[in-house]
Amino acid sequence: MYNDDDDLSFEEQLQLTESQIRRRHQQRIFMRRNAELLQQELELEAELLEENPELNQVIHELNTLEIQTGQQGLKDAIQGESSPKHRNVWDSFFPGLK
Repeated sequence: MYNDDDDLSFEEQLQLTESQIRRRHQQRIFMRRNAELLQQELELEAELLEENPELNQVIHELNTLEIQTGQQGLKDAIQGESSPKHRNVWDSFFPGLK
């Protein structure tokens, strides 16, 4: 197998290695920050749902309807239904959100 690194000088290989280390470090920083933001979002969502039990119930009902609709759509697809009648439940509450 041909390796492009064979044509590089030691200094060029070293620079390439340093570049890869920097890139890997930047990726780790990005992933860590992304994880922190996701954790903050989940905490905020949990707080919001805790403070608004009715909102929690509505979201649960909508998710349940969405799952049931998806299951029905899958059954129709398996049975050969050519024109899917599946409509996203969330579209009823937030039309034009797509």
